[in-house]
Amino acid sequence: MGLDGKVVVVTGGTRGVGAGVTRAFAEAGAQVVICARRPPEDPLPGVEFRPLDLLDPAAVRDFFAALPRLDVLVNNAGGTPYRRLTDAEAEQHARVVELNLVAPLTASLAAYEHLERSRGSVVMIGSVSGGRPSPGSAAYGAAKAGLANLARSMAVEWAPRVRVNTLVVGMVRTELSHLHYGGEEGIASVSRTVPLGRLAEPSDIGAAAVFLASDAAAYISGASLHVHGGGERPAFLDAATVNKEV
Repeated sequence: MGLDGKVVVVTGGTRGVGAGVTRAFAEAGAQVVICARRPPEDPLPGVEFRPLDLLDPAAVRDFFAALPRLDVLVNNAGGTPYRRLTDAEAEQHARVVELNLVAPLTASLAAYEHLERSRGSVVMIGSVSGGRPSPGSAAYGAAKAGLANLARSMAVEWAPRVRVNTLVVGMVRTELSHLHYGGEEGIASVSRTVPLGRLAEPSDIGAAAVFLASDAAAYISGASLHVHGGGERPAFLDAATVNKEV
């Protein structure tokens, strides 16, 4: 699945999942450009960083217009703090939607002409939060649900020259995991709820993104690839009095 000579943009590619995606594309031979508001703390050799506020549509358009070529766009930038709906005003929740849904749309539209010329692809970094209730991150879950639907619509509108797919990502162990799950004990406890017995590593997400962008996935478009270690164990299994071995 070599991507020698391909130009890849990873939004928010400076840390966490984004850094794992960036590293995977660089190792596959791609020329990777990452964009975010702040540079990475640990730059990767051969990876170019360009500062960009993805919530500034004019700046996003200028950024893509300045690229000589683009083969793959990975819409990775996003995230949310833990925030119950009634603990914030609608405007604060709307900013979460803007970052996780509107910004990928803005970047994809700005990149379209490049991708059409190169017969390239878009990889959306989605979340399992988009397919289940997300208490404490409802706006994020709603945005990720919208992102998957947006990708499917893009895949139809932009075919056959541009492929668009979504990675539906589960829980990932990053430098910020302790904020969501607690310390090592909390991470270990949460890991036991995953059928494969661990949280994903950023490299797991990177490998899946490289696959979707490669010729090995040439006939895959409009798809949602779940990278979640088997999903979540149904709660009723722990409450049932039979079949405890499941």
